[in-house]
Amino acid sequence: MLERRESYRKLYDGFRWNIPQAFNIGTAISNDWAARVPERIALFEHRAEDPLATLTYGALAQKSDALAAGLAKAGIERRDRIALLLPQCFETAIAHAAIYKLGAIAVPLALLFGSEALEYRLFTSGAVAVITNDAGFAKVFRIRDRLPALQLTVNIDGENSGARDFHKIVADNSGPFTPADTGPDDPAMMIFTSGTTGPPKGALHGHRVLLGHLPGVQFHHEFLPQERDLLWTPADWAWAGGLLNVLLPGLHLGTPVVAGRFEKFDPEMALSLMEKMKVRNAFIPPTALRMLRSVANIQARFDLSLRTIGSGGEALGRETFEWARAELGLQINEFYGQTECNLVLSSCHALHIGKPGAIGLPVPGHRVAIIDGEARPVRDGEAGDIAVLRPDPVMFLGYWEDESATRGKFIGDWMTTGDQGVRDEEGYVHFVGRDDDVITSAGYRIGPTEIEDCLTGHPKVALAAAVGKPDPIRTEIVKAYIVLREGTEPSEALAEEIRLWVRNRLSAHEYPREIAFVESMPLTTTGKVIRRIFRERAGRE
Repeated sequence: MLERRESYRKLYDGFRWNIPQAFNIGTAISNDWAARVPERIALFEHRAEDPLATLTYGALAQKSDALAAGLAKAGIERRDRIALLLPQCFETAIAHAAIYKLGAIAVPLALLFGSEALEYRLFTSGAVAVITNDAGFAKVFRIRDRLPALQLTVNIDGENSGARDFHKIVADNSGPFTPADTGPDDPAMMIFTSGTTGPPKGALHGHRVLLGHLPGVQFHHEFLPQERDLLWTPADWAWAGGLLNVLLPGLHLGTPVVAGRFEKFDPEMALSLMEKMKVRNAFIPPTALRMLRSVANIQARFDLSLRTIGSGGEALGRETFEWARAELGLQINEFYGQTECNLVLSSCHALHIGKPGAIGLPVPGHRVAIIDGEARPVRDGEAGDIAVLRPDPVMFLGYWEDESATRGKFIGDWMTTGDQGVRDEEGYVHFVGRDDDVITSAGYRIGPTEIEDCLTGHPKVALAAAVGKPDPIRTEIVKAYIVLREGTEPSEALAEEIRLWVRNRLSAHEYPREIAFVESMPLTTTGKVIRRIFRERAGRE
């Protein structure tokens, strides 16, 4: 917890971690509050037409206890992986709490994933159970025969052939549940992150990851919680931003969280939700903020109650920063982190910390530097790798069953991010770019390998390269360069067919919005695509 101080330096220098030897995320976000004030509201569920629904801490504790007991009866054991394929809703929070109480490992997955992306993540994680809804069940059903570890499917929309009823499990297992005696380093969740070297990797986090996030959340929300504070984000709770920047910290701090189901971000709907719910604290990724700029006369049309807005996942940019200050009357508190080690740099307007174009100063409790390839800090004004020193409570335990990739993430005790940055004379870090090929689009970090694999699965595609092309709204869009199989002629109809091929198999945010057909593919001597050539070309087009 951050104690408010009169200056950033006193806050940073005076901060000390207090990580208990025994800690369980599930009890921390439900039973701890339920034992004191069971009637306290944990979650609101915004519904466009239906009456507003609420979930108290008492109900969250009882229902997650019951679900944990039901899952245990079904054979789920400690350290088993349980996938969550759900939207923002009460059941998602209940399921997370239940999984952690079991001592099992939550594997949050986005509903927008297609069958191939789901199959890879479910198979790789060895998930023994999936908790989903009708839409997710339909996807899982198609690939279930290729998932040998999967034993149980639970559906929040009711029982059907092949899935048990979530609510019946809860109703049939009343009574308290004894949670697993977990420590801070016991695994709690696996969040898949994409890179360029190989397929997506599962970043495994311990129960301490929630405690590690608290200083960063409180910093960019200017000493959350305060009276009437209320959290909301359009970010999917399956992603680190939605789950670890909003849902779990809000529940732990006793700050109510709004669940709102949007199939895709709509700026008018987002503003209406924030007005109706009187949202005080929002995490809004830069792309969504840029989309809000399309709405005219926001202050005149919407009676907003916003106290703080945090933004991260990609560079915010000076123009959007200045627009928000003028149009919303707020300074956006930009922050930075990765799935492996999140919320380590941030701004905080309450302490006059923030600068247009900068991603912030180190959050109290985190040691961040710009280093060279020998782990030596570079001089101010020079570019280097943004790196975080271990031990750090927010840092991942390692990549799931990939010790080599885990070792490769570190130079000594410095965890390298693969992102280039520059520190200025005031200590602010400025994002420069990536030293790998990860594509940043609409707040998502997208690895090209998975896209290229999907593209080359198309019967008419021989070779493919996926790169990020600069885009004023999304930061980057995915652009694919494709060599067709012999005898195939390029056409716009074929390009559209290939776009849909990827969209249906991976997800709506990963498909190439632009496709260019090329005669040949530049390759290294080991047969790897030289993406840099296409990245430079895309920047000129």
